[in-house]
Amino acid sequence: MGNSRVVEKIIEGDGPNRLVTLGRISGLHGVQGWLKVFSDTRPRENILTYSPWYLQRSQGWEKWIPETGRRQGKLVLVKLQGCNDREIARELMGASVAVRRSQLPMAADEFYWADLEGLQVVTTQGVELGRVSHLFETGANDVLVVQGEKERLIPWIWEQVIQDVDLEQGRISVDWDPEF
Repeated sequence: MGNSRVVEKIIEGDGPNRLVTLGRISGLHGVQGWLKVFSDTRPRENILTYSPWYLQRSQGWEKWIPETGRRQGKLVLVKLQGCNDREIARELMGASVAVRRSQLPMAADEFYWADLEGLQVVTTQGVELGRVSHLFETGANDVLVVQGEKERLIPWIWEQVIQDVDLEQGRISVDWDPEF
């Protein structure tokens, strides 16, 4: 398999062609090349609606086409075109699964975490708090991790804390005490 796959040079950046990670290959299933995938999509099996996938390997990103798949417990089982035995599948273990940003649908008042990372966070009074480093989930709500002169954890509570998201300007407006 190694050199027979097309390895694409992926340019990191903000455009519609940038890659957004949706999960990772976490295990093998059977002897016919099926893979276990930990999916970050909700519901988990939504990862199967995207094609092609890009798998991150040591030599770059490889393009793969999901043939079929299904949810099994907390994981998703998938069969990729060209992955027909356990040895080929074993080479894919641990690979991140990504799709191009342009493949993801956009809905009003919904945002992908990947779109929020790197945005400037400013209070409604105009005080700059820093940039979104990453986000994480809690039981109650998602949380923005903002890196500035200090790290801040800001809950994603629309209209209560998060006042506005302007992707074009690269800014999130928050109702937040800068001292906190």
